[in-house]
Amino acid sequence: MPVKPVLALHGGAGARRPRAAAAQRAGLARGLEAGWAVLARGGSSLDAVTAAVVVLEDDPCFNAGRGAVATAEGRYELDASIMDGATRRAGGVAAVANLRNPILAARAVMEHSPHVLLAGPGAARFARAHGIAIAPTSHFAGARRAAGAARGTVGAVARDRGGHLAAATSTGGRTGQLPGRVGDPPIVGAGTWADDRTCAVSGTGDGERFLRTALAAEVAARMRHRGDSLRRAAAAALAAVARLGGDGGLVAVDRSGALAMPFTSEALLRAWIGRDGRARIAIE
Repeated sequence: MPVKPVLALHGGAGARRPRAAAAQRAGLARGLEAGWAVLARGGSSLDAVTAAVVVLEDDPCFNAGRGAVATAEGRYELDASIMDGATRRAGGVAAVANLRNPILAARAVMEHSPHVLLAGPGAARFARAHGIAIAPTSHFAGARRAAGAARGTVGAVARDRGGHLAAATSTGGRTGQLPGRVGDPPIVGAGTWADDRTCAVSGTGDGERFLRTALAAEVAARMRHRGDSLRRAAAAALAAVARLGGDGGLVAVDRSGALAMPFTSEALLRAWIGRDGRARIAIE
């Protein structure tokens, strides 16, 4: 029996930026519209999170794709991953340059390779071979970023009419990071997780500490093994990050369509359409 679709997305966690609020809200609205259009016509959760993240990657307001920040050497290295809750297939790319939409490369890894994660030049070559659009350095360096924290990320989670879950996450890294640094977004279990038995999660915040706590998988593990609700599990996973001195937030949806969007940072850029079908956008 069909169920009500649900979609939630985020545009990063960090400090409030009041002057950028209008641009942030507009970008979130476009991402929400793109993802919801897929779900409304009966499309898959995987297609919905892909569509939403592509829009956010193309928006210089967010630290992903076009809005990426530069490394210590002035380069742009992008990370992304995607996961299908029905099959637990996943794909990711890390430390790749000159890809307009890293999330499309991550999906290509999932669908057209025997691997889960490709990194660096090899990932870029794979993406080009599968038709992923290449962008010149000026696409990133010339972007007028209206907002976005240095540790920002974008992501989306969804449940489709078949009850299947999916999650996708993409980032432009941390300002001034060492070349080759890989954060949590492309790492399945840290920044991204989806499993129809429990939930789909996309995180944003202190990547190193998200890695050390396996944040996204921790939410699902608490639901499976402790019987926690989604909200309780998500809050506990972020509390573990806080105990290590980190902060951030996440968006998550469980198999029932319930949503959780907790954060310990000053702000979390988020938008969602829940089981009531109403679109909402919030920043603080």
